[in-house]
Amino acid sequence: MDSVIVTIMNRELKVHGHFNGLKTTVLFALMWAVIMLVWWFTGGRQGTLGLFIVIGLGTTFGSYWFSDKLAIASMRAREVSEQEAPVLYRVTRELSAAAGKPMPRIYIAPTMSPNAFATGRNERHAAVCCTQGILQMLNEREIRGVLGHELMHVYNHDILTSAIASAMSTVITYLGYSMMYLGGGNSRDDRSNGGGLGLIGVLLSAILAPIGASLIQMAISRTREYDADEDGSRLTRDPEALASALNKISTGAQANPMPQTAGTQNVAAMMIANPFSVQGLSRLFSTHPPTDQRIARLMRMAQEMQQSDVDAGSRYSQVGYQD
Repeated sequence: MDSVIVTIMNRELKVHGHFNGLKTTVLFALMWAVIMLVWWFTGGRQGTLGLFIVIGLGTTFGSYWFSDKLAIASMRAREVSEQEAPVLYRVTRELSAAAGKPMPRIYIAPTMSPNAFATGRNERHAAVCCTQGILQMLNEREIRGVLGHELMHVYNHDILTSAIASAMSTVITYLGYSMMYLGGGNSRDDRSNGGGLGLIGVLLSAILAPIGASLIQMAISRTREYDADEDGSRLTRDPEALASALNKISTGAQANPMPQTAGTQNVAAMMIANPFSVQGLSRLFSTHPPTDQRIARLMRMAQEMQQSDVDAGSRYSQVGYQD
């Protein structure tokens, strides 16, 4: 019977690519375009071109190979052993085995604000991080629902694009700030006009900072969150568990929001729920769909699953009766 259930789960496991490969390529292209733009505004001198190329190459390879480490470090999380977190290990191992995928590494972040996220460049280099707050707030059934959601981000190949977008938003913003300190043009008049370039740097910084945030908005769509909700619930066969977890997480995050630091802001878009206090117009620009809409979709999914089980049981009974 168990093998039949696993087979059914694997059949229903849908992977939504969301053109993440194309998005990653576009993100890298935008990063290089901004780096060259900053180089041009700082004078476009051949002597500094090498420096900017090194910055670009370092950012490209760094964001690819160390995207998971950057996100984990931003949350000051640490990898835990199975003895330290037996429930997390057991549930993650069961869900990974049911999906026929490698098991990711397990981390815990030392914050009481309830949340969780997945990161890494592929399935074999993935990590799942839960905060201390979410582990204390949720029961095992709800934790299973959350981990199912996060694992589907891994299997849908969302996490590389989101991690790169997060890292790039920081790089682009700081490159804008660097214009206030890197000087000069090719002419003596340009070199003597450091104040003008500083002003341009300030103005561009004000523009580049929201561009960095927009990159995250582009890479991490609300559709992606809905798909992870749906696919994760198919993996766990329990949409109501995730709905209950989302309700608790949303309430807990509003009561105990995460401090808005440079690190947490870059990781926020990868989390299962918005970790900050959301009010007013900020709701319109949130990468996360409204929690009440997510819960409503999950509850409809639960009803559909229940009806499907009833219909399947009825067909099984009819076949058994005929035999």
